[in-house]
Amino acid sequence: MMNLPFPSRRLLVGATLLLGGLCALPPALAGGNTEPLTDILSTPGSAGLGFVTRIERSPYKDAGTRYDLLPLYLYEGERLFLHANRGGVKLLNGTEQRLDLFVEQRLEGFPTERLPASLAGMSPRDSAIDLGLAYRWRQPWGTLQAELVHDIGNTYKGNEFRLGYTYDWRSGPWMLRPNITVSVRDAKLNNYYYGVQASEATAGRPAYAPGAGIQTSVGLYGSYDLTQRWRLLAGVSATMLDSKTKDSPIVQKGVLPAVYLGAAYDFGGHKREWAEDSSPTYFKLLYGKSTEDGCHLAKIITAQCLSTAKTNATSITGIQVGKPFLNNVNGWPLDFIGYVGLTHHNERGLQANGVQLDLFMKAVYSGFPWSDRVKTRLGLGVGVSMAQRAPYIESSSLAANGKSASRMLNYLDPTIDVSLGDLIGYRPLKETYIGFGVSHRSGIFGSSRLLGNVNGGSNYIYTYVESAL
Repeated sequence: MMNLPFPSRRLLVGATLLLGGLCALPPALAGGNTEPLTDILSTPGSAGLGFVTRIERSPYKDAGTRYDLLPLYLYEGERLFLHANRGGVKLLNGTEQRLDLFVEQRLEGFPTERLPASLAGMSPRDSAIDLGLAYRWRQPWGTLQAELVHDIGNTYKGNEFRLGYTYDWRSGPWMLRPNITVSVRDAKLNNYYYGVQASEATAGRPAYAPGAGIQTSVGLYGSYDLTQRWRLLAGVSATMLDSKTKDSPIVQKGVLPAVYLGAAYDFGGHKREWAEDSSPTYFKLLYGKSTEDGCHLAKIITAQCLSTAKTNATSITGIQVGKPFLNNVNGWPLDFIGYVGLTHHNERGLQANGVQLDLFMKAVYSGFPWSDRVKTRLGLGVGVSMAQRAPYIESSSLAANGKSASRMLNYLDPTIDVSLGDLIGYRPLKETYIGFGVSHRSGIFGSSRLLGNVNGGSNYIYTYVESAL
């Protein structure tokens, strides 16, 4: 083996053992339910970021294998939670029983880039937003979970009931979680994703409505704690559709296997930092302008492009509020701060104005040689952005290429600032900063169904003032 440093060797060995152990199993009957893989935080108040790549056999005839990047935006609070494509409120949160009200993005639908011949000429089948109620009963022999979900986005207009079982096996840094789920899907749900309407029928593709059915899922998911914070994730699963769905002219026969590979960073709980008397709350006010098309993030942060748009220019005004999660990580001048941001888009009459909600974790480094004289901070925030409507610079650019925009995208927030108090020699303003940043929304190159398979996004260069109170 190559002479790798210890952390790298441990990463290689851990990944090999985890993936080898999982992939050596016979194919199970599991589906696209990512909840057993993304429900990985246990400490109340903890947050995490990461990704999972899902490789699965498409249920549609001749569609082959599809690859999907699932960003992991994770938070586990006393009452609120966020698990990648699911977030909600804990109505009951006991040691044995838990009741959740949640909103979930359904990761189903037609391929977005290359349609197979079996789907040519059909109306798109889109991802949907479901409202659900989940009851969980934990016992030493495992956990039973029942869920009822309903389409609230008027996409498929139906319902689904799921009954599942999981068991957590832990040994040192290892955790394995077998899962079985039985889903009762109503006719509206199955007809939307797997049916053929009369207007879509052809000689080789007759009209078909599979109706209600039962879908069975079985899978094995696992994690390996590489360090106190870093965790490797993996899983194998497959889906068995009911017989009526498999008889659809657009559905391929057989079991639909899937493999999941990923990693997550656990920032830990914020409660200790939050409870400290010295723990500040950060308030940030910002104003920015959109950049020209082609002035992307890499060019901006390397100072190759710092100009804002002259044609169809739009602007943003926003406020962000943050609380520390971790201070002086490993003794370094590095802090992690969790932020909630609300941004208003002034579209200058090009379309209706709107707002966006940003949730992100930010790493802030202040260990520059001159920081004892003028404190300088370099920050990078990573999280998720949900817009009331896609900003004009996103929707117009994508429409020109015949693509649709997505309201939810990945969010990046690189910044650089200096202490105003140090600059003017006024100590009461030492923890007040002025600086520049970029508000960046991105679809991660069209690789994520969760983000609408959008290849594109937006950049706003902004100035700001932030103060710690």
